[in-house]
Amino acid sequence: MSRRSWVLWAAALVTALAPDLYDWASSLLTADDGSRFYAYMSSGWCLGHEIDSMIPEYLIGQVPLFWYGGAPLIVLALAGWHASVRTGRDRLGRIVARVAAVVLLLQRLPGVVLLLLDGALDPACVAAWGPSELVSWRLVWDLYFLVPAVLILLAVRAPRGAFVRRGRFARTMATVLTVTAVLLVAVQAAPPGKVSTERELDCAGFGDGTVKGLSEAEKKFLCDVRGYNDFYGLGGIEGWEDAPDRVVLSQGHHLCGLATRHGGDVNVPAVQDAPHAQLRGALGSLCPAVARWQEQEGKRKQEEEAAYFLEKQKACARHPLHRPKIKPVRQKHATMFTESWTIPGFEDEYVGDDPDLVEDLVGSERGALAIWAADEIGHACVTVESYRRRPPLETKGWDEVVEVGYDSPRGTLALSDSQGTSVTGLTAAGPGSYRVRVHLRGRKLVYQVPYAPDGAVELLIMVFPGKEKKPAVYR
Repeated sequence: MSRRSWVLWAAALVTALAPDLYDWASSLLTADDGSRFYAYMSSGWCLGHEIDSMIPEYLIGQVPLFWYGGAPLIVLALAGWHASVRTGRDRLGRIVARVAAVVLLLQRLPGVVLLLLDGALDPACVAAWGPSELVSWRLVWDLYFLVPAVLILLAVRAPRGAFVRRGRFARTMATVLTVTAVLLVAVQAAPPGKVSTERELDCAGFGDGTVKGLSEAEKKFLCDVRGYNDFYGLGGIEGWEDAPDRVVLSQGHHLCGLATRHGGDVNVPAVQDAPHAQLRGALGSLCPAVARWQEQEGKRKQEEEAAYFLEKQKACARHPLHRPKIKPVRQKHATMFTESWTIPGFEDEYVGDDPDLVEDLVGSERGALAIWAADEIGHACVTVESYRRRPPLETKGWDEVVEVGYDSPRGTLALSDSQGTSVTGLTAAGPGSYRVRVHLRGRKLVYQVPYAPDGAVELLIMVFPGKEKKPAVYR
């Protein structure tokens, strides 16, 4: 047992205990127990992080041998090595010490290797391990706690001058440690990369950009990712706003390659499950295949939407036309859609208050009208008739008939639905006081079945001059 071996054993023990001793002394002096808590979110699938999440680190940390940086295990190994050497069993002592060193290595080394694996496969996956400061902190301490294991191996190595061929495991471990150290140095030494500003990228298109070496598609992609072209104030793609240009573009081109292999479709699992799938929303500006797919998809959806609306309009057209008792100034028919229960009525350049419905059918305020048309989302077959005098009351064949007063400030009342369809010319006598009588049938059917047939809701709306303000419920 050489003095050198004892020094290395002592160094291994002190290295393991040092962080806990420092925390203990610091807590006494500053009343800070050193506890820190981090919360972060990540998305996507990263191989290294998934494997790391399966390692029960919490349970391992509950084993007393691993407390205080593994100091109890080191003491136990030291005792076994010392007893073996004293009894002339040097080989057994080295086996005991090396087993302890390997156990300490296996406790810390997998996390380092898996993190580097994610960084090599996809730099964006590093974000899955947490904020950059947390990742750096973990790397530093994982590497630090490899030192006691290395010191133990040095303490029990064969005497100088005696050649001992290292086993395959020892050579593999040495190679892994060397490669890990080199990669860590490279990663830590690499500059974070430039994050170009909105003006540098010329996102507004004024021609005063200063970024060099990027195509117009790449500049637009960066603008979209960072939310510089966001006219609605929603911000950029979460988690990518401050990523360096080279990282964003690298991941964008990689995602473009995945999408291109699937015809530009960004909704296939291969693209959706990619760690950097969040970039899909901006990919059309960078990737021609995705842009073509989005254009085709847009046309397909427009055709589907047009066919959908046409079916509803045909269903409404099959209803018999209303035959007025007296001749109206004008009669109009429309299939109108809503996404919020009612069809609103407005006047030019006038903003009225939101009306409350009478009998959950029709409501009015000065310059504003609201008529129930669907169970939140749906359509109604609407007939509007404008009169210069009060028309006869009609209740036969209608489930509900309600009449309310309406004050027209400009004489331009029009109904407008969620798809841009408008019915104008409701107030035939210009500005003034009116009555709005609404006839409805089909509401019961809409509430009774999950999917009512097309054209189930029918509305007949009569608008005519009248001074009365109180609502009237006729049916």
